[in-house]
Amino acid sequence: MRILQVVLAGVLAGVAGAPAARAANIIPGDARRGAQLFDSEQCVQCHSVNGHGGASAPDLGRRVDRNFTPGVMASLMWNHAPNMWSAMRKQGVVKSSLSPESASDLFAYFMSARFFEKPGDAGRGKAVFNAKHCSECHGISTVKEPGAPPVAHWESLADPVVLAQQMWDHGAKMHQAMTQKQFAWSQITAQELTDLLVYLQNLPETRNLAGNFKFGPSDSGEQLFQSKGCAGCHTGSKALETLLKNQTITQIAADMWNHQPDMKQPPPVLSQEEMRQILDYVWARQYFSGDGNAERGKRVFTEKNCAVCHNDRSSGAPDLAGHKGDYSDITMVAALWDHGPRMLEEMTRRKLAWPRFTDEQMSDLIAYLNSL
Repeated sequence: MRILQVVLAGVLAGVAGAPAARAANIIPGDARRGAQLFDSEQCVQCHSVNGHGGASAPDLGRRVDRNFTPGVMASLMWNHAPNMWSAMRKQGVVKSSLSPESASDLFAYFMSARFFEKPGDAGRGKAVFNAKHCSECHGISTVKEPGAPPVAHWESLADPVVLAQQMWDHGAKMHQAMTQKQFAWSQITAQELTDLLVYLQNLPETRNLAGNFKFGPSDSGEQLFQSKGCAGCHTGSKALETLLKNQTITQIAADMWNHQPDMKQPPPVLSQEEMRQILDYVWARQYFSGDGNAERGKRVFTEKNCAVCHNDRSSGAPDLAGHKGDYSDITMVAALWDHGPRMLEEMTRRKLAWPRFTDEQMSDLIAYLNSL
C-alpha cells in the first residue's frame, strides 16, 4: 500500500439552509503511514483488518453488512468513543494524540484495505461472467481468443485502479470484438462488477494474486483531468462530485465502462499511472465533498448539547467559529480523539449525555461549523 491522497474538503455552508459547498483545504493521507499508525496506536489490539489484529472488536475489512462512507465512520467512532476509551484503559493502552494528518492517514489505510468497498457474492459473479459474455473470449487459465488474456493473468483483480484503467483503455477493442460476435454492448452495474471480482478473485487459479492496491500522489490529477478533456464535460450538474457521490473505486470503474460508448471517439488513452492520478483526484473530490445542511446542523449543535460548553467561555471549550472550511469528517475524528476524554469528563460533571450522531447529523453539524 502506498500513498492515497485523500482530499478532505471541509463543508462550506453557502446560505443558511442551502446544501454545503466544497472547501479548498487539502490534507494528504498516506496509506503506509496509516497502516503503521493502526499498529503503533494499538488499534490492532482490539480491531483487525482482513484478519490481521485482535478479535475483541469487529474486523474493519470484513464487515459483510458494511455500507460505510467517511461520514458514517466519523459518526460511529464518535458514538462508540466512550466504550473504546474504557476498553483501552482496561487493557492498559495509552491513548496518544491524533492530528488531522494522522487521521487522514488512517482513512487512507482503510481505503487501501477496501474498507469502503461493498460486499459481493461469488455465485452471482459467476453468473455475470457468463451472462455478460466475458467467458466467450476470456478463459480462466488458457487463451480462448487472440489478444484476450486469461483471467489468471489479470493483474487488475488485485488492484481496482488497474481494473478501471484496463476497462477504459480496452473498451474500444472489446466493443469491436463483441460487435464481430454480434453481442450487444453490455452495461454493468456496480454490484455486478463487485460480484464478478469476488468470483474471479476466489478461483483456484487466482487466489494467490497479491493485493496491490496503491495510489500515487495526486499532484497531477487535476491537470490530467483537464488535459484529457474530462473537465470540458464534467461541470455544473455533470460535476463528478455530484454524479459519483459516495461511490467506491469499483463503482467508479463500472461507471467509466458504461460511459465509454457515449464519449467522443476515440476516448483518451490513459496509462496506469495516469489512471491512478485521475482516480485519486476524482475519488477524493466526490467522497469527501460535504452534503450537509447548515440550518439543520445548527439544530444538531443545540440538541446535542454542543452549545452548552462551546458557547460558554468559562467552560474552557474552544471557540469553534472562524475556521470556515477546516471542518470535515476526518478533522472531526481527530478532534474527538484529542479532546474527547476531556469533553466526556466535562459533560459528566454537568450531567449531560454523551452526544451520538447519525451520519446525516454529522454532515449537517460539519456544514454548520463551517458556516460560522
